[in-house]
Amino acid sequence: MSIVDEIHALKKEKNAVILAHYYVNPEVQDIADYIGDSFYLSKVAVGLKEQTIVFCGVSFMGESAKILNPEKTVLMPDASADCAMAHMADEETIQRVRREYDDLAVVCYINSTAELKELSDVCVTSANAVKIVKALPNKNIFFIPDRNLAHFVAEQVPEKHFVYNEGYCPVHERMRIDEIVRAKEAYPGALVLTHPECPKAILDISDYIGSTSGIIDYAAKSDCGEFIICTENGVRHKLEQDNPGKKFYFTETEPVCQDMKTITLEKIRHVLKTGDNEVHVSDARRENSRKPLERMLELAK
Repeated sequence: MSIVDEIHALKKEKNAVILAHYYVNPEVQDIADYIGDSFYLSKVAVGLKEQTIVFCGVSFMGESAKILNPEKTVLMPDASADCAMAHMADEETIQRVRREYDDLAVVCYINSTAELKELSDVCVTSANAVKIVKALPNKNIFFIPDRNLAHFVAEQVPEKHFVYNEGYCPVHERMRIDEIVRAKEAYPGALVLTHPECPKAILDISDYIGSTSGIIDYAAKSDCGEFIICTENGVRHKLEQDNPGKKFYFTETEPVCQDMKTITLEKIRHVLKTGDNEVHVSDARRENSRKPLERMLELAK
């Protein structure tokens, strides 16, 4: 029996479902029941009939799934897979900003720890951040933890006053504008599709800016046949699957999230067999961090 067959058999035996982010390895995406970006996966996790969720992503994703589904078992194939940006804010700064600004909403990117979520008023993803910030009644917005996404949202919502945090995604932050310029010179007919976690200089030379799912949708609907992709390279698998006649290029230094790449078929099989790496969130933390997540899902409808 192949490892893929073993995983399918274990899923049936354990009443389990596999969720995977676009940034994990192709073979992991191929065995997942649901593949998507953070927003899609946070929505789909609610209301699944299966008792066990195997979350092929990083720790904050498993936490969010557990917070929204406290009665379910959530397993992480690799317990060490983390997101550096998810930790790049702190309670002291949040409380200081709350004291300094009246009529303030603390808006927390879903790419953050449960601890940061429970200190916030609403969560957002890159796919729904503009919509949700526009819908908030508050004049002042403290956007945590990602400064690049915050600046992108602020440009779309000029009627709000933004306070910026200094967090960032190391993968997107390391992208080099000179490599993108060289790619544009090499493929002059290609459109540049960029994730808003990239620095503003990269956004400024892009043809489209959007979430991972937004990039995928744009490429599928575009009449153009060539694209330079400015986000984590795991998305290549879905782009090439959906668009066999189109070409997708990445920068010379390909953007890779090493944490996402730690997830393997062997580790998925292991947690299905053993129940290892179960996600636990305390009752108090779950209750406090559930509210901004549920508010996000409500405002994003």
